[in-house]
Amino acid sequence: MSRIALTLDALQQRGEKALITYLVAGDPDLETSERVIHALVEAGVDLLEVGFPFSDPMADGPTIQAAAERALAAGTTLRGVLAMVARVRQHTNVPIVLMGYFNPVFRYGAAAFARDAAAAGVDGLLLVDLPPEEAGEIHPHLRAAGIDLITLLAPTTPEERAARLAGQGEGFLYYVSMTGVTGSQKVDAQAISTAVARVRRNSAVPVAVGFGVTTPEDARAVAVFADAVVVGSALVQVIAAHGQSPRLIMEVAAFVRALKQAVTPA
Repeated sequence: MSRIALTLDALQQRGEKALITYLVAGDPDLETSERVIHALVEAGVDLLEVGFPFSDPMADGPTIQAAAERALAAGTTLRGVLAMVARVRQHTNVPIVLMGYFNPVFRYGAAAFARDAAAAGVDGLLLVDLPPEEAGEIHPHLRAAGIDLITLLAPTTPEERAARLAGQGEGFLYYVSMTGVTGSQKVDAQAISTAVARVRRNSAVPVAVGFGVTTPEDARAVAVFADAVVVGSALVQVIAAHGQSPRLIMEVAAFVRALKQAVTPA
């Protein structure tokens, strides 16, 4: 079993829900991102989504767009992100999913990327702009390297297609809780619970829900019906607010501990 499967299965066996957090690697620089990641792990994050910056992040709202711009301005590259992941992997066994856009991977080279990502300790890849039907260029290389290709599903995904993709899922399914870009609105847990239940019935892997989860209360509400809760823009905002301040690590840890407590059964 993959590191993702082992982690999520262990949580399910204990009746717990996973907390997944997202940050943009290199915001404000890779050294700070590395310190933040260690703080996330120590605060109880179950799975890390590490975003690699791209100049045209069309699925992201202003918060993550600004973070990507800061990361690129700091000189962050995909190769540099992999090197950071390799350093992080020496100190933690928490699963790591790289998340971003296909262009940087394409420029890197699909086979070379899969090889280097696996060597760095990457467990999964989520490409927000690559439809599953177009993944043939990268998927065989990822499969050979033991890296899960994570599938995105949205409220607008036709039911028949959603059922088919859910049955083919690797690692976990990422259910986007709303239409629009990241951080654009609050999640309405009641409105999406039925849709997520339908996806879970067809899914061979756990279902994570993200986009719009900003507070511990949001996370608690989503954890009622999802296997995992993803928090992205809200954490990126905490990082942006404190930057390289001495308070950064303390603020990140406090925010994540509150999230983890919210999704953990009493």
